[in-house]
Amino acid sequence: CEAISVPGPPGPPGPPGSPGLSSGVSGFTFDLKFLLRLFSRYSKCILSTYLLASILTYICLYQLHLIALNAPQTGNMRGIRGADFLCFQQARAVGLKGTFRAFLSSKLQDLYTIVRRSDRDGFPILNLKDQVLFSSWESIFNDASRMRENVPMYSFDGRDILRDSAWPEKMVWHGSSNKGHRQTDHYCETWRAGDRAVTGLASSLQSGHLLQQTSSSCSGSYIVLCIENALTSQSYK
Repeated sequence: CEAISVPGPPGPPGPPGSPGLSSGVSGFTFDLKFLLRLFSRYSKCILSTYLLASILTYICLYQLHLIALNAPQTGNMRGIRGADFLCFQQARAVGLKGTFRAFLSSKLQDLYTIVRRSDRDGFPILNLKDQVLFSSWESIFNDASRMRENVPMYSFDGRDILRDSAWPEKMVWHGSSNKGHRQTDHYCETWRAGDRAVTGLASSLQSGHLLQQTSSSCSGSYIVLCIENALTSQSYK
């Protein structure tokens, strides 16, 4: 006789199969394509914004300062090294970590070359409080260029030297031509003479020009400026 097949009880459930791919993948693919289209559309704008931000950051972080010594000086500053040391010492005393040099020409130094060639153009010259005095180092040696109006020139200890009575003579020593070249007969014997008979070149700060060609007795007590001679990132500690 023929055997009869009787179905048995159902077995245990098997392991889960692999998940379907259609819905999840298509949704992800759509998102990826959308993002790619979005990036393609706005990438130039994003890159331009990034570049602009980088340039602005560089300009803000890297800067040159022009600041006066805390007291007027005669033509005898113990030479250019003595003047440079005063700039260095007073800058450090207020927490400035950039390298400062005296704004002077001397026997072996032209004022114009104190700042490195790469830093002479394109970066503003700022006062102690980061206000713009000149558009660049190069612009100081342009006859038509003047210090920005209503922007004070400060000493290292924060005094406005045009208003402060500690500087009765508002003259600035420089010993240079109007292009920043040394004038050998007019720098108070390399800034070692304070005699009335010896002369040095100075300029009236009230005029807004730093390189007027005024021959002055080395016995006069005038303003001495200090220039940060290389770009530094964050000049303050």
